[in-house]
Amino acid sequence: MLRRALAPVALFLVAACGLQSPGAPARTALTVFAAASLQPAFDKIGKILETSQNVDMTFSYAGTQTLVAQLTQGAPADVFASADTAHMASLQSAGLVQESQIFAHNRLQIAAAKGNPKGIRSLADLARPGLVAVLADPSVPAGKYAQQALAKAQVTVHPASLEQQVTGVLSKVALGEADAGIVYVSDIVTSGKVDGVAIPDDQNVIADYPIAILKPAQNASGAKAFVDLVLAADGQAILKAAGFGGV
Repeated sequence: MLRRALAPVALFLVAACGLQSPGAPARTALTVFAAASLQPAFDKIGKILETSQNVDMTFSYAGTQTLVAQLTQGAPADVFASADTAHMASLQSAGLVQESQIFAHNRLQIAAAKGNPKGIRSLADLARPGLVAVLADPSVPAGKYAQQALAKAQVTVHPASLEQQVTGVLSKVALGEADAGIVYVSDIVTSGKVDGVAIPDDQNVIADYPIAILKPAQNASGAKAFVDLVLAADGQAILKAAGFGGV
């Protein structure tokens, strides 16, 4: 009799403590290292995976060069998404990633303060005396691309600062700490806090974004599910809505 009386109590305690029943699939953890420009899109893609695959997502967003340094020093992660192919190639050379795939493209655009009070119309305007311009550091993909675009336009800019990720450029313009900067089209689309000024095709640069599963991944199946979702129609639609070009 005592054993029967305790059985319902034990079941109640299991439920109250949030323990999973024996037949329920266990939640898994997945860590994604991704270029800072991907945050708005990847956050949405991650929510889909959390719901559909019973996965707890953790994202680490930063400049691509910072993420590569962390990974080569042993930082644990399952997936890496880069804003350029060069940094992905360095991880491949180090034997840290499996085969990578291009999943999106991006273009550059000038970020100007809301209302464009300085009347910025071209890259040449960034070199005007008295105009405060900021760029991403050349070690950052966005900074490297910006230098290439300025070289095509034959414009020399003396930036007030060189940011360690493209979102730093965006923030300084949005906060009024700079008049303008060079960012990605996706940054302009998702921010809503700055105005975008188009850069002509003959001066622009196309950024290729590769993604790969890391060889030391603790959750290889979850990593594959995330990469598959990024490449699938739903993931591509989210990326396009965020200003990226699809594959």
